Amino acid sequence: MKNKLPGKIKVGIIFGGKSAEHEVSLQSAKNVIDALDKNKYEIVLIGIDKTGKWFLNDESQFLLNMCDPQLIKLNNENSDEVTLAPESKGTLITKIKEKSVKSIDVAFPILHGPFGEDGTIQGMLKLAGIPFVGAGVLGSAVGMDKEVTKRLLRDAGIKIGKFLTIRENHIPDFNNIVQDIGLPFFVKPANMGSSVGISKVNSEEEFSTAIEEAFKYDRKILLEEFIKGREIECSVLGNENPVASVPGEIISNHDFYSYEAKYIDENGAALEIPAKLSGEMIYKIQEASINVFKTLECEGLARVDFFVTNENEIYVNEINTMPGFTKISMYPKLWEASGVTYSDLIDNLIELAIERYESELRLKTTFK
Repeated sequence: MKNKLPGKIKVGIIFGGKSAEHEVSLQSAKNVIDALDKNKYEIVLIGIDKTGKWFLNDESQFLLNMCDPQLIKLNNENSDEVTLAPESKGTLITKIKEKSVKSIDVAFPILHGPFGEDGTIQGMLKLAGIPFVGAGVLGSAVGMDKEVTKRLLRDAGIKIGKFLTIRENHIPDFNNIVQDIGLPFFVKPANMGSSVGISKVNSEEEFSTAIEEAFKYDRKILLEEFIKGREIECSVLGNENPVASVPGEIISNHDFYSYEAKYIDENGAALEIPAKLSGEMIYKIQEASINVFKTLECEGLARVDFFVTNENEIYVNEINTMPGFTKISMYPKLWEASGVTYSDLIDNLIELAIERYESELRLKTTFK
């Protein structure tokens, strides 16, 4: 799709956020900003701190300790606190002086986890009348909640592992859990990503510690059966007619693909791209990825994660509707291996955002 906007497109990069995945978002934002073609785009940086406040940042100094994933930090010094009002059409207003300071044509919310990937900011951007990259309100909310994701996939006949859902007011007996889903099993917050709050449980003692940790991040947690198999991931791109990348494989050097393995330990995992799979299995993974993407009402982009057993059974693990965009993240690497450069990938995502927005503008909003 050709850009219909005159001149440079003003892209609002929204990053940080009130989430345990705040630091991951900072890393992703840095890489996206570096990849944006400055001849095509005017970059407007909107950093959200850990309390949820929005700031208009200067590109030259928006991050502190940017090369250290453990110490990276949003720099809000000398930055204006801004807000976005419904029907503002992309105009940012300072909170103190209440004057317009910047406007954006399209938003790229590089936010991971709650308040960014769960439909909340997507709804805000729709009310403000701004095209945005990624899934809409429904796809984002569904993709964020692991329990809802699994129920929809199960009802669609897509193979998933056994799981149980628990809340703080009702913790089932450990032996009953083992009888239902086996041992070991995983404990996960229902609405969190980047492996935050996840534990692998091998005993009743570990179970108590694991649920305590998971409940720090969510009021609802999942218990998932351990599936012995290869961890395969596939990237999806598109709106109504999505396409899938070549699959890749995660070979973790940790007990499982934890937050540390993903973002802290440079030797935490090896990424094999493309994955060593038969042509038939590659096709099945790609078809399954697109099926999952459509079933969950996703748009723009997503990464679908699978387990492939020794018997070549394919189980969907989960979907990520705003996957990491760091220099070691699987989503852009899979597209690069499929012939789409990082810069072209960003172009495609922005075009898809504008395309969807223009399509929605053609819909009637009145009865007569």
